[in-house]
Amino acid sequence: MPAMPNPHSSQAEDDVAVRVRGVTKEFGVGGSLTKALRGVDLDVPYGELLMLVGPSGCGKTTLVSIVAGTLEPTDGEVVVLGKDLVAMSNGRKVRFRRENVGFVFQSYNLLPALSAAENAAVPLLIAGWRRSAAVEAASDVLDKLGLGDRLTNLPSELSGGQQQRVAIARAIVHEPRLLVCDEPTSALDAENGRITMELIARIAVQPDRAVIVVTHDSRVYSFADRIASMEDGRIESVSNGPDRAGTMPLL
Repeated sequence: MPAMPNPHSSQAEDDVAVRVRGVTKEFGVGGSLTKALRGVDLDVPYGELLMLVGPSGCGKTTLVSIVAGTLEPTDGEVVVLGKDLVAMSNGRKVRFRRENVGFVFQSYNLLPALSAAENAAVPLLIAGWRRSAAVEAASDVLDKLGLGDRLTNLPSELSGGQQQRVAIARAIVHEPRLLVCDEPTSALDAENGRITMELIARIAVQPDRAVIVVTHDSRVYSFADRIASMEDGRIESVSNGPDRAGTMPLL
């Protein structure tokens, strides 16, 4: 479909899960500044799965880290679920993120001494769930991701793809209103990638939730409502995604 030059949705403000305006991000000091983001504007309505695509180093991970509240912008406005992240104190932002945001990092960041089920249960344990109930809920999510026979395995006993699915389970087990995924299928084969994206997509169709997926994996484009293309710290275009066919053709 033809690209749309305006990344803003036509949704009313109350219908927008993520609103980014004029966001810049610079790293370094003085003459060694690197401009990672150069005035990004973007809306993500509730009920949408938006994919961010573009070459490595174009600013995708920086942008989603800012949206998820794990990185401060240099300038600009970031409103997530109706809350101004830039104006929040660090402590309030941590609480907001813990209660409302799920983040799948490129690195799995699993705790080496905990089993797969215990790692996936961490957000629920932090929220005050009883351990048995948290592990049971996490085990159910892992089973849906094809890891029902790996619940008691330590991260060192899991393959890279299995560790990635544990990290995804950890991000979605507490049913976040905003899910941000950075390359969630990079270590997965076609079948496990399809299963994973189907589970992620189920979150996006709920009217009070939204999902942003950073990916280089063209096999998963069929799950996107819209696809935003980034280059050199800017969003160059936003196009409608293909219908969610739920298939991942082989490359």
